[in-house]
Amino acid sequence: MYQKKLGNTGLFVSELCLGTMTFGGGAGMWRQIGALDQAEAGRLVGRALEAGINFIDTADVYAEGLSETITGQALRDLKVPRDSVVVATKGYGPTGPGANAKGASRLHLIDACKASLKRLQLDHIDLYQIHGFDPATPIEEQVRALDILVQHGHVRYVGVSNWAAWQVVKALGISARAGLARFETLQAYYSIAGRDLEREIVPMLRSEGLGLLVWSPLAGGLLSGKYSGGGGEGRRASFDFPPVDRPRAESCIDAMRTVAEARGVSVAQVALAWLLHRTAVTSVIVGAKRLDQLEDNIAATALSLTGDELDALDAVSALPAEYPGWMFERQGVRAQQLAESGRPGAR
Repeated sequence: MYQKKLGNTGLFVSELCLGTMTFGGGAGMWRQIGALDQAEAGRLVGRALEAGINFIDTADVYAEGLSETITGQALRDLKVPRDSVVVATKGYGPTGPGANAKGASRLHLIDACKASLKRLQLDHIDLYQIHGFDPATPIEEQVRALDILVQHGHVRYVGVSNWAAWQVVKALGISARAGLARFETLQAYYSIAGRDLEREIVPMLRSEGLGLLVWSPLAGGLLSGKYSGGGGEGRRASFDFPPVDRPRAESCIDAMRTVAEARGVSVAQVALAWLLHRTAVTSVIVGAKRLDQLEDNIAATALSLTGDELDALDAVSALPAEYPGWMFERQGVRAQQLAESGRPGAR
């Protein structure tokens, strides 16, 4: 299991991160995603740690807080040394009925973080992330709230989830100007069938030195290859998320199945291995309802795809060109032609 630096920090995390959205169940969509009890969740946490995963991600809204409670108890039951695991959680979503029991205001983020610490039974959170963009709260207030949590020792590092590139860069500028704790990570949806973030987010991450944490790498189970052909099985039968271009996804699955059959591995392993080969990716968050699913995910770390296999998968999953991207591509071709010709103007 490879360990990678988390953003521009000295902290190292495993290339796979155990996601805990399947812990707890509860009502509504959380039960659709998973309803693992304490014992079942504990077995998954134990196996993940045994396999070299040192990174666990949860959120205060997962199963209405029960996911954090189960995660914290599992770490305590397993007697996991605090410095051997990196725990990430998120705040932003509604935690109560009041108008101020949600969002990224200073009031809510600080209260939400302290509540998460209690549920997790921890004295600090290693990575605290704003779970979404709050248009009602000035970005500077959000950044300063996170800095307060760092200064008070409740949080070690901070990040965001589901923000646009311009929003992240604006926040980084505020942090740099005011000397505040900066975002080190962005947690975002990314899969071979959903490469949209490559247009602006990935270049921004590389430019600013942020780590990328990938959620839903199998597109809600669709890219496991078990439900091709429009089948209504699995989680997507009742919770069709995240949205995907189905024809493109099916083409990706067909291409991955060819690789999987030749290698004697599962389609899901190929989908995860493709992500693990992307240089922008720091860690891929995997969630499981059963131990065999987790074992299959872990096995993906041993799958090294060849250049030809990667080229084939990249081609079938390529994003259609859009403005201004196609202008940059055209300029790039022209620059290459000038460089090769040695004429004046070449760079």
